[in-house]
Amino acid sequence: MSEAVFREAVIDLGALSRNVAHLRTVIGTEHVMAVVKANAYGHGSVECARAALDGGADWLGVADLTEAVELRDAGIAAPILAWLHDPDTDFAPAIEAGIDLGLSSKAQLEAVASARRALVAQGRLHGQALVQLKLETGLSRNGIAEHEWDETFGRARELEQEGDIVVRGVFSHVSNASPEDDADAIAFYRRGLERAEVAGLRPELRHIAASAAALRIPDARFNLVRLGISIYGLSPFEGQSSAELGLSPVMTLRGRVAAVRRVPAGKGVSYDYTYRTPHETTLALVPLGYAEGIPRHASNRATVSIGGRVFPVSGRVAMDQFVVDVDDQTVDVGDEVVLFGDPAAGFPSADDWADAAGTINYEIVTRIGPRVQRTFVGRK
Repeated sequence: MSEAVFREAVIDLGALSRNVAHLRTVIGTEHVMAVVKANAYGHGSVECARAALDGGADWLGVADLTEAVELRDAGIAAPILAWLHDPDTDFAPAIEAGIDLGLSSKAQLEAVASARRALVAQGRLHGQALVQLKLETGLSRNGIAEHEWDETFGRARELEQEGDIVVRGVFSHVSNASPEDDADAIAFYRRGLERAEVAGLRPELRHIAASAAALRIPDARFNLVRLGISIYGLSPFEGQSSAELGLSPVMTLRGRVAAVRRVPAGKGVSYDYTYRTPHETTLALVPLGYAEGIPRHASNRATVSIGGRVFPVSGRVAMDQFVVDVDDQTVDVGDEVVLFGDPAAGFPSADDWADAAGTINYEIVTRIGPRVQRTFVGRK
């Protein structure tokens, strides 16, 4: 770590590529979509997209078009699907960029067709808009409702015949609530595929599984899976570690000790004095706080590694910093502090921090803020 950097997320792109390659082998579908939305779950979207493609992913997935265009602007030519759109989204730039549009309503379908026609009239496009239809199969979020399937599928087929669009995929999502709920969603999705076929649609891609379903439910795999948290080396399951899944964590979050002080017994630490020293001890100041995404709920519960030893967060996590009670251990200003990383290396894990904060590992890595420098290592 550079001496000038005291907040750093080290992103091992080699580990990410290996995770993708391993998952592709284990899951065995024809296509693998690496999900790099939300800045690749906090890891860095462009760099992680390239590493995922190096590992064998042949699709990229993002939530919105700003994320998709960022990848195109970086020179990434692989197929990209974006599926969450503002009601007033201008689809024209995405159509020009060859981005697949995940659509959840007939109104969105009409908006895409209209944007495509305008591009053709302006001489800016000669092909079709690429779309994938999202079905609502029980999650109660976005997606075409069952009572709208036939009308929407019929209109999509008309627009294909008119040369405005190509329906490249039909997809959905499962809830991970229970095996029974997921089985119901998959059966519901199959009914949607059948109705789409009756309407004359022949989608190339069929997908409902994200990481959890892709790993545990073979019936959910179809011919593409969308892999998010797993490619970053984190487990989507409670009670099963990333190592047990053959995955390596990609992010190591670390900083440097900013100050050290010796204090007497009974000394209050940080806001509200929720921690008081039990005896004379040494306190180390770590310059990361909730502005960096460090969860305040982990106050007095999470641990960090300094010099190969694990110490507790002591007192409230503040906006820019927190304190660690290192007892009588020798710790100096400038020493490295690892908040989380690969437990195989002896570090606390993102899962440990999630447990301490009462949340999930997805949130721990995704919330890491822009003041934390991303340093990319390991890409071939």
